[in-house]
Amino acid sequence: MKFKGKCKILHMGRGNLKDKYRLSGEWIESSLEQKDLGTLVDEKLNMSQQCALAAQKASCIPGCIKRSVASRSREVILPFYSALVRPHLEYCFQLWGPQHKKDTDLLERVQRRATKMIRGPPR
Repeated sequence: MKFKGKCKILHMGRGNLKDKYRLSGEWIESSLEQKDLGTLVDEKLNMSQQCALAAQKASCIPGCIKRSVASRSREVILPFYSALVRPHLEYCFQLWGPQHKKDTDLLERVQRRATKMIRGPPR
């Protein structure tokens, strides 16, 4: 099997010497961030980039819903939000949950935008 393009090194920790490694006689390249199981992790285990990507994917969807659906009632918009927006915001959330206030605010901004589309009295 060829592993050259598939393997990368993610150095973690302050005292890490960032050694270079070989696999089958070829050097393995180093990476500052790596995606595993759909979650982006950097060398400091900071998940801000993952929050930004999730918010970016989810923020496009309310506009599509707004253009596609004529009704703005709660009964119509809420199932669309639950089926299309929330999965992007909640995917692997237990692993990458926002660690900083700015990340939480970013995700909440996407949720507010989606709920602003609903017309009628709140329940």
